[in-house]
Formats: sequence, structure tokens, C-alpha cells
Amino acid sequence: VQLVESGGGLVQPGGSLSLSCEVSGVALNYYAIGWFRQVPGKEREAVSCVSWTGRRTYYVDSVKGRFTISRDNAKKWSTLQMNNLKPEATAVYFCAIPSERYWWSDCVVNNYIYWGQGAQVTVSS
Repeated sequence: VQLVESGGGLVQPGGSLSLSCEVSGVALNYYAIGWFRQVPGKEREAVSCVSWTGRRTYYVDSVKGRFTISRDNAKKWSTLQMNNLKPEATAVYFCAIPSERYWWSDCVVNNYIYWGQGAQVTVSS
């Protein structure tokens, strides 16, 4: 199983970025997908997750109304659209897949076992 993130970079406060996650080696339509982020010295936290059907989503309170998660099972990718970015969003962002099929996973970090390498997002003027 391989996950590859792309789309990170430097953006000014209030700007937008779109992260993509390309998945291979697994039938993506059976699995939830999650986006997580980590700042040096802090624990990795859940940002957003989407169920295998795409009908159920989760967003951490700090990004609600500004971030949108999506997925395309046929193309085997997921996107995290991030709008009105704030400096506190600066982190390395990871996409991940949980250990079980057809499992919502509650968007909990420890329930995810397949991870991408991460993409740096920096929000700064």
C-alpha cells in the first residue's frame, strides 16, 4: 500500500491550498481516508476524514467551514481543499488509511496504519 501526498507549499494568511493523496496497492473503495497534521514537538492530530462511500465526514472544529475533504474511488485519490488558511494551520499534512475495511475509524490517529510521507504546509506572510 502506498500513499503519496502533493500540493503543499507556502501561502499567505487567508489564502488557499489543495492537498492531494494518490493511493495505490489497495482497493480504495473499501476504506475510509483521513487527513492528519503534525507540528514538531506535538502529537499528530486528525484534521478530516471521509468514509468509504463519501457520505460521512469529520472535521476538527478549527477547520469547519474552511476545509473540504473529497475522494474519487475510481481514480484512487483524495483531496483536502483548504481555504482561508490561518498561520496555526502550518504543519506537515499526512493522508492515511485505517487498518480495516468498511470501518469509519472515528478519525482516530491510532486506527490508521497506512501513511503517506507528508506534505509541508506553511501559512505565513
